[in-house]
Amino acid sequence: MASSANVGARLDRLPISPFHTRIFALVGAGMFFDGYDLYVAGGVLASTIQTKFSTLPQNLQFLSLTFVGMTLGSLITGFVGDKMGRRFTYQINLLVFGLASLAAAFAQDMTQLIICRFVQGLGLGAEIVVGYSTMTEFVPPKTRGRWLAFMAFITVAGFPVTAILGYLIIPTWGWRPMFVIAGVGSLIVWYLRKNLPESPRWLEAQGRTAEADALMTTIEQEVERSAGPLPAPAAAVVTPQARAMDMLRSPMLQRMIVGSWVLITINTLIFGFVIFLPQFFLRQGLTITNSLAYTMVLAIASLVGCALGAWSSDAIGRRVSIIGASIVTIVLGYWYARSNAASDAATVLTVGFFLIVAIYVQTAMLFGVYTPELFPTEIRLRANGICNTFGRGATVVSPFVVGFLMVNYGLPGVVWLMIGLVVVQIVVVGAWGVEPRARALEDVAAKA
Repeated sequence: MASSANVGARLDRLPISPFHTRIFALVGAGMFFDGYDLYVAGGVLASTIQTKFSTLPQNLQFLSLTFVGMTLGSLITGFVGDKMGRRFTYQINLLVFGLASLAAAFAQDMTQLIICRFVQGLGLGAEIVVGYSTMTEFVPPKTRGRWLAFMAFITVAGFPVTAILGYLIIPTWGWRPMFVIAGVGSLIVWYLRKNLPESPRWLEAQGRTAEADALMTTIEQEVERSAGPLPAPAAAVVTPQARAMDMLRSPMLQRMIVGSWVLITINTLIFGFVIFLPQFFLRQGLTITNSLAYTMVLAIASLVGCALGAWSSDAIGRRVSIIGASIVTIVLGYWYARSNAASDAATVLTVGFFLIVAIYVQTAMLFGVYTPELFPTEIRLRANGICNTFGRGATVVSPFVVGFLMVNYGLPGVVWLMIGLVVVQIVVVGAWGVEPRARALEDVAAKA
């Protein structure tokens, strides 16, 4: 459908300015606390089980219901975000998450903590879908991969932050302050994000052309004040109006399969392997303090991986980066499974560091960059939400699968599960994946 406001071309020709930095900072701040709380479970659960506040089955329930909440949050947000708008959705989900985090800090038993965690999961799943998708619609195509991968960097920064804070806080003060930090920080960001604008692309896709044009004029005036006169926008790309049923037809169906499988894989890598690192180390004979210290060292690799993903997404391309990082994950995963933390610390930390780097190149690419780019604006949040629903749905059962493998086959059994998922990912991305590098979102949508 032709767009009289030509929003896509007008946004894409804007030079990077304080406007983009402000959008990035406010969306990224919410994503940071989302990432913080995604990873807080590792140290918290290691502490609750050591202090007898929980049992291993309860820990698995905690993780599973977190993912049930995230699965529902991803699905609901997709439909709400395409119907009600990006701005409405990212404010509601952050409020839900922040209040539930504060409630979790005061849980009197593990049952209460699990219930609070389920509600947190609703906000966590929603934030991931709407945060990346919103940023996708604002940044220009030549640097879109870099911006979105650095958004993933901000999100993943929650991993080393939780590892460092867990190392400093949990052995002395216990796990409750970890949730207080998440709750207070999220509510502060919720207040600051009230000034974020709606997505002009979404307004135009809803037929609200006058509003989209007025908002674009305001944005252009803001950018001109800092960057000077703007170049003329390119001609509008004429595309058919995307409908929900298009997700069930070729070639959009193939994109849905790609988006769903890569998110199944990366979610299982993170929440079936990375988040279990403290418990893996405890089972290999380390103390809680040494386990958290090891995890903190490996957590730094997550930031290196996201930074590498930010560079490679625009410099090399999405598909090559995803497939290359997947191959490295397979090789290093096999090596890592043959190491032991108690007797071979140097190998565990070295190989583990580069394994985490490879995993987080994929994390930055798949969560932040690749999946939101695959779909037209009209159905972006719904399609991305459904893909995230499959990804989160897989993690509902993965804690139990990982728990079974850990008890019966040890770390090698867990790693072989991860390797199998990554092999299928290589095949799917290689066969059906598209390359959105340096292409306007409307152009990527037109090819579908």
